[in-house]
Amino acid sequence: MPTDGDELDLSALRFEPLAERPSKVFLRHLGQPAGPGATLEDWLDSLPGVLAANGLKRLRDAIVRAHDEGHPVVAALGGHVVKTGCAPYLVDWMERGVLSGLALNGSAAIHDLELAIAGHTSEDVGSRLAAGTFGFARETSDLFALACDRAAETGCGLGAALGEVVLEHGGPGLDTSLLAAARRRELPLTVHVAVGTDIVHMTSRLDGAALGRATLDDFRTLCGVVSRMEGGVWLNLGSAVVLPEVFLKAISVVRNLGRSLDGLTTANLDFDQKYRGLLNVLQRPGAEGVALTGHHELMIPLLHAAVVARLGAPVSAQNGHG
Repeated sequence: MPTDGDELDLSALRFEPLAERPSKVFLRHLGQPAGPGATLEDWLDSLPGVLAANGLKRLRDAIVRAHDEGHPVVAALGGHVVKTGCAPYLVDWMERGVLSGLALNGSAAIHDLELAIAGHTSEDVGSRLAAGTFGFARETSDLFALACDRAAETGCGLGAALGEVVLEHGGPGLDTSLLAAARRRELPLTVHVAVGTDIVHMTSRLDGAALGRATLDDFRTLCGVVSRMEGGVWLNLGSAVVLPEVFLKAISVVRNLGRSLDGLTTANLDFDQKYRGLLNVLQRPGAEGVALTGHHELMIPLLHAAVVARLGAPVSAQNGHG
């Protein structure tokens, strides 16, 4: 406990004029409510000039600049991006020539496949696990195994083979499928599998050697994509572990070969910023990093709309660019 002799003399505290004190927030940084009839561009301009609002606009500008200058924009995504209904925004970006390629983990590919062929996906894991039925949809496993066999035989890679199989099989969700859209446009879409993590690994129909060959070919394809990303943008959407690790290894390959990644912008969009997304995507590659935290079903449509509003051109005018 302090004694009387330890009491501070508060009258000796030194103060300075508020006008001379360094500050971080000024009137120019405050948001302004957008009025009736405001455009999306008006609304974005009205946001506060701080933190995530600035990050959103920086990322929008980086994507638009990459598109206009012909640099790649690549989206890497986990399964929840598809499950939360966000694939159509990425398909639209493909149609506009904004996206140059995609990288999916196994979960994202499976959910996309199911939506494409059946129009529905995702299970109540708890109840179906207890019943011993979780993950045993026949078409999902059979078509995934078929794609692995084809990819191993032809060397086309897992993503391309899945796109072909989905288009051949047909279904109500083809127009919203990333696999189908990328294959139709001959854009690189790679699938990066961690063995044992996906429901399709439980079938005896799956050939492990074919799976390994197919996804390894896709990793090598992705290294080629990353090698051309000088001035481009890498978007990590909702993958906390697998795709940040895959990206880091691709970066290492590219730098080992002496390729430049100057001007690369990376972004991590998730409802929570995790270790690998922050380090492997935003910090370690030596790029300009943007972290945006929020729910996919809000953040991805918002970013999509911000980019499209800035481009300001219809889909037909954008096709084939970038």
